[in-house]
Amino acid sequence: MKLLIDRSPFGAFGALLLAGIALPQEAQPLMGEPVRGLTPQQLALFEEGRAAFTAPVLPSEGAGPVFNELTCAGCHNVPAIGGFGARRVTRFGVAATSTSPFQALEGLGGTLLQDQSFTTACRETVPTQANHTALRGTPILFGSGLIEAIADVTLVDRANNQPSGLVGRVHTTVPLETPSGARRIGRFGWKGGIATVDSFSIDAALNEMGLTSQFLPQENAPNGDLALLAQCDTVADPEDFPDAAGFTRTDRFTHFQRYLAAPAQTPRSGMAGETLFGAVGCADCHVPRYVTGQVAEDALSGREIQPYADFLLHDLGALGDGIVEGEATETEMMTRPLWGLAQRPSFLHDGRATGGTFEQNVAAAVAEHGGTATPSAQAFAALSAAEKDLVYRFLGSLGRAEFDWDTNNTIDEFDWFFIYPLMTGPEPATPITPDDDGAIADVDRDGDFDLVEFGKLQRAFSGQ
Repeated sequence: MKLLIDRSPFGAFGALLLAGIALPQEAQPLMGEPVRGLTPQQLALFEEGRAAFTAPVLPSEGAGPVFNELTCAGCHNVPAIGGFGARRVTRFGVAATSTSPFQALEGLGGTLLQDQSFTTACRETVPTQANHTALRGTPILFGSGLIEAIADVTLVDRANNQPSGLVGRVHTTVPLETPSGARRIGRFGWKGGIATVDSFSIDAALNEMGLTSQFLPQENAPNGDLALLAQCDTVADPEDFPDAAGFTRTDRFTHFQRYLAAPAQTPRSGMAGETLFGAVGCADCHVPRYVTGQVAEDALSGREIQPYADFLLHDLGALGDGIVEGEATETEMMTRPLWGLAQRPSFLHDGRATGGTFEQNVAAAVAEHGGTATPSAQAFAALSAAEKDLVYRFLGSLGRAEFDWDTNNTIDEFDWFFIYPLMTGPEPATPITPDDDGAIADVDRDGDFDLVEFGKLQRAFSGQ
């Protein structure tokens, strides 16, 4: 704190600014932080949920006998707890032919391979009958509660009013926590097969960690072998019981995910690259904005969010993963949100677009889009190099917080070193535009970087 004040041209005046001026608009949360506006009780649930999210499920608590990781954070950890990760899981089955549909091989443990176990004898393998496998990466969980708060009718309206040439459709499913309830529109997972954060927690607890619950009380048998399950599983089902406060472990997972803030976007709007992004058709599926509906939490209700997704199933041709899941066919994938894109090291469901610069990875990911996305991919490829650079700069704003110069989800001395020379003072002769470097510090979007933003920078730097 003192370091920044001493190095600034504003000296003690800057300190007085922090002490005495109410700031009308704060910088956006970093990824991994809670949604702004939560009650103290909700913040407590968020913190307690994060502890559960990072704590391993022990064998004595019901982990396994087959699993992929023992903690949620074992997969969701980049650039903060609740994010994406390098972990890939394997899906398998028997590919469809002209005379037979896709076979999930449920009796042999399909379609998800749990590749870890506590003993070699209990470990799963891809069955020899399977002639198709696919990898899936770890999606981010930031903003999950806000995504769930988008009203179903909003997504139905989107499906009924798509741009010409698109035939995306909603993926409906019954939430696991209300098995006798109505179907809802899926919006989580690579194929949109999960409708609520609760369902995501319950499903992942069983299928990724081997933790049974009242809603999914049957353990996964290693490759479907019930005799082996009896030998390997020693904890009675269901394994997830309420704690002293009345919350199960999956409840705790849900509290953390539901209250995670959405990834930042800096600048929040107005970049030339976003106009081009829409012009080539990318925004037809990666729909920029929604207003959430009314839900139990005021902090999640009536909020404008910018996830850049329509949450519909689209036929992507060869980019599909070849797995049938719920109502989704082999070539259909749900449009994943792009928010947070700037801090991902790989793109697409299997992470195939990786190993290059951010720009190279984006270009590779766009080129893979087939099916109904082919015209947009071709239109992007036809842009000039300068136009593509503008699109890359826009996409680089998705997941970047104000003042985060190096886009690493941390505000530190390195960021300060590069941001300090961008100060303009109030009402500069040449106002800052969304495409200028200085836009990273223009929090209130009034065209300058003045003492108001300087105060916000200090607050972000000190974690206040």
